Amino acid sequence: MITSTKQGGMRDAYGEALLELGATNPRVVVLGADTTGSLKSGVFATKYPGRFFNVGIAEQNLVGIAAGFALTGKIPFAGTYAIFVPGKCVDQIRNNIAYPGLNVKIVCSHGGISVGPDGASHQQVEDIAIMRAIPKMSVIVPCDAVSTKSIVKSIADIEGPFYVRLTRPSTPIVYGDGFEYRYGNANLLTDGSDVLIIGCGIMVPEAVKASTSLKMKGISAAVVDLHTVKPIDPETILKLAQKCGRVVTAEEHNVIGGMGSAVAEVLSETRPTLMKRVGVMDTFGESGDAADLMKKYGLTYSNIEAAAESLVRRSR
Repeated sequence: MITSTKQGGMRDAYGEALLELGATNPRVVVLGADTTGSLKSGVFATKYPGRFFNVGIAEQNLVGIAAGFALTGKIPFAGTYAIFVPGKCVDQIRNNIAYPGLNVKIVCSHGGISVGPDGASHQQVEDIAIMRAIPKMSVIVPCDAVSTKSIVKSIADIEGPFYVRLTRPSTPIVYGDGFEYRYGNANLLTDGSDVLIIGCGIMVPEAVKASTSLKMKGISAAVVDLHTVKPIDPETILKLAQKCGRVVTAEEHNVIGGMGSAVAEVLSETRPTLMKRVGVMDTFGESGDAADLMKKYGLTYSNIEAAAESLVRRSR
């Protein structure tokens, strides 16, 4: 659960994790596509210049070079903006990394509407759908800086291709310093019995806020951080869905094909459950202040709360 009012940057946490990995694992190399400052990978470049490679604005080359490093036994972390990878590189990701199952870690920032003033051309709302559809690819969406750092360090020791989606703005700190990432295991943040709220990314702290507000209205809401969208955690989802009888998903992504769709797939095959998805409603974004855009596109705790209330009213 949110431990304080403190905020932190996922990109800063990524840079810190790379620096620590560089000190402990000589196989780790870092690649960027002219986004060294934005992704905070410059700290690694300064400390380990012989293991950092800026390929320039050439994202397809970024993917291909990362694949080459993996073939030599290195552990490449390749990063840029989510709109460009996977946006411009699906063929290279599919055929050069996923098909041979190479040990490449793609960590991209600036996912979702919260990119803000950069506008629709840079607001990636399709990447979770794209990447989870690629065989062998693991997809992770951290919710804060603490989990980001733990996730990045952990996946260096897990063989295979990964896609990790970060966001641009600083976000509330959800986890304490003792957080340890467990691959494929969702985290129950708040227990409840009336409705299950499943979030990923920056919608997790919004889900916690919604749960607190719902409690004041007499509705008991469980909150789960589904940081690992693929491989998904069916056991946790099914257990809590059975207990609560209603499910709301919340993500900063198109409702088509994203985390909510993944949850719906699990439920529909095993335990059909009343469900609502909170997310981008199959539309592109626009330029504007990040907070204003989150509100306009229905990505706030009040939208999660309203969805939960509607399910409770419907089934009572």
